[in-house]
Amino acid sequence: QVQLVESGGGLVQAGGSLRLSCAASGRTFSRYSMGWFRQAPGKEREFVATISWSGGRTYYADSVKGRFTISRDNAENTMYLQMNSLKPEDTAVYYCAADPQGILHGTSSQVHAYDYWGQGTQVTVSS
Repeated sequence: QVQLVESGGGLVQAGGSLRLSCAASGRTFSRYSMGWFRQAPGKEREFVATISWSGGRTYYADSVKGRFTISRDNAENTMYLQMNSLKPEDTAVYYCAADPQGILHGTSSQVHAYDYWGQGTQVTVSS
């Protein structure tokens, strides 16, 4: 069983920055592919960014490319999402997700590719 706990959300003005963290349990975190997703009220959960087990490959949704940076620290069992130049349309609950077989499966932007999810952290960007 993998437990994921997000933190770092909050209220920020447009143009500001936030850094989200996702702390993971498990002894084999370095084998997991990890992802960030978000869900705004009344909308489906959508892909934000993903990172490979080694951190060597990252992919982003077009809507956040150039503004958000995903990273991970395998020694600390933690993944991060640095969010800069935030826009009101970035307002959502942000979820981290893990695929414990990521070293075999690679990365994915699909919700169904991830087996474990955190409880989410709210990000609100005011205009």
